[in-house]
Amino acid sequence: MLASSQMLRRFCCSSSSSCCVSQSTKKKQLVFLGSPQVSASVLDALFNASSAPDSLFQIAAVVTQPPSGRNRGRKVMPSPVAQHALDRDFPSDLIFTPAKAGEDGAKETGVSLAFTVRALDAGPIISCERMEVDDHIKAPELLELLFNRGSELLIRELPSIFDGSAMVNAKPQDESAVTLAPKITPEESWLSFDEAASVLHNKVRAFAGWPGTRAKVVVWDQKSGQQSVIELKIITTRIYSTNNNQSYETDEVIYTKGSLLIPCGGGTTLEVQNIHMESRIHN
Repeated sequence: MLASSQMLRRFCCSSSSSCCVSQSTKKKQLVFLGSPQVSASVLDALFNASSAPDSLFQIAAVVTQPPSGRNRGRKVMPSPVAQHALDRDFPSDLIFTPAKAGEDGAKETGVSLAFTVRALDAGPIISCERMEVDDHIKAPELLELLFNRGSELLIRELPSIFDGSAMVNAKPQDESAVTLAPKITPEESWLSFDEAASVLHNKVRAFAGWPGTRAKVVVWDQKSGQQSVIELKIITTRIYSTNNNQSYETDEVIYTKGSLLIPCGGGTTLEVQNIHMESRIHN
């Protein structure tokens, strides 16, 4: 809901008025809030649904993050949601930008549809669906699945939202069950092999995409006797298990069958299946 134009900053101005969205229509006016690429898929589903002859609603405005520098050239570009709205010929003066204001190994997640209130993420729940999380899926893939499921849930519940029954049946959130998700920092991307392999594996999955996960290993040249510290970007891992009695030195990294076996805390081993070599730090 757009509370006040003073709380929002326009994405860009246009000399034309918002003639594409008529305020006299009997259709419900829907305001979409979102920014990442996965949110664009939800917006696309809403655009498609709103174009149906019997649609109960139309998109009245889009609220998204301000343009920012992205890619190698740090070119200032609109958010994926803003760009998608523009690609769908949505009026640019109806795209607003508010002022900028699985690491735990969970086996279950889900999506919720809720009314917005002044408090952050505290509105009554309209509907929710649970989803099991396997041990291998990474954050970007899981996020896409959740947004697809959320799109279906939103389209399904819109009629009840518009006729008022959703508000009547919505359930208040249990504040005692609220958990905090602190902001991730780039410094957290470094792996410490003093931790258990399961902890590191979950971190690799959760931090996939951004900020990613990195580690430093020492490479010893047996011929020259020199050592170099190599920085690796860890892409894909799994928890290594073996039925034999083979043991390695506690700090020895083994390369076998296309993977690196790295000893970790608690006598566990992390199998690193996919890496990108960042740089050689020093000799």
